[in-house]
Amino acid sequence: MNKALRKTVIAGNWKMNKTPSEAAALIEEIKPLVKGADCEVVVCVPFVDLHVAIEAVKESNIKVGAQNCHFERSGAFTGEISPVMLKEMGVEYVIIGHSERRTYFGETDVTVNKRTLAALNEGLKVILCVGEYLEQREQGITEELVAMQTKIALQNVTEEQLKNVIIAYEPVWAIGTGKTATAEQANEVNGIIRATIEKLYGKAAADGITIQYGGSMNAANATELLAQPHVDGGLIGGASLKAQDFAAIVKAASV
Repeated sequence: MNKALRKTVIAGNWKMNKTPSEAAALIEEIKPLVKGADCEVVVCVPFVDLHVAIEAVKESNIKVGAQNCHFERSGAFTGEISPVMLKEMGVEYVIIGHSERRTYFGETDVTVNKRTLAALNEGLKVILCVGEYLEQREQGITEELVAMQTKIALQNVTEEQLKNVIIAYEPVWAIGTGKTATAEQANEVNGIIRATIEKLYGKAAADGITIQYGGSMNAANATELLAQPHVDGGLIGGASLKAQDFAAIVKAASV
């Protein structure tokens, strides 16, 4: 972390977990544990939980995010949710391009870019996910792949809009597997992403952008990962569903 240059953000990605009543209960459990945190705290919940989450976080320091959005404002897209719908609800953040969306639901670098632009144009803050599969790391193409994903996702995003983008490096091989990139590996790839931003937007923009790590960060390894200069927070999966574990990560980011 480098709090002198950029914001630290801990965001929980609940994935397809928690009914509305369960979501409200978990947020009530989390609220007192993260009160006064010296970092941004976000919970990204399923669409059906957004309303109760927004109510539950009132008068707290927790922000609410969605896990995806479509790139059109409205239309014949059965089952989809548009950025303008999220914005009107009071949602502040949205995850775009998570590896599970890419792997299971046909997201491509191009549609990730379209969704990113649509969300930014509606005033949402985007948590933009990039990362490689295990075979791609073994092939030695992590640097090229992550740089390419970043460049395509940010095509036509202005420097001003970039201020509302967080990038989350999520090595796909470390998501839900229990495997974690070493602190050094996470820092190296986050540094590659920052160097890519510098080439696109300049040093000031690169210094200012928050780049999270998103591969099985938990209460046990958060301190080591967050001590790295290019790791500005975490996109937390399983640990975000346990109030004490999530709070421990927030505490590690608040030093």
